[in-house]
Amino acid sequence: MAKECLECGGAIMGRLDKKFCNDYCRNSYNNRINKDSTNLMRNINNRLRKNYRVLDSFKLTDGKTKTTRTKLLDKGFDFEFITNLYTTKKGTTYYFVYDLGYLPLDNDYYMIVKRE
Repeated sequence: MAKECLECGGAIMGRLDKKFCNDYCRNSYNNRINKDSTNLMRNINNRLRKNYRVLDSFKLTDGKTKTTRTKLLDKGFDFEFITNLYTTKKGTTYYFVYDLGYLPLDNDYYMIVKRE
């Protein structure tokens, strides 16, 4: 009894554990199954990557630098998209995009830091 491809229903030749007749069917099947969540995740990951590139565009001295909110916004930074928060023992909260983060300071200034 021949196994059938999960995508096109064609006969599968080769290994016993194969599920698809070729790479095209495997890719089509997986793209169709993951389509709904993929667009949302792709858009979020694109925003995170852009935020990371913006933070990375600032030259850090001793792992940190200062900038203004306006400069971050002009470069396209979106404050809604971060990967994690870090709160110090003193209660200061840093907002991180992977290993680069920022700390809101007074007068719309931000300190950009790199986690080691």
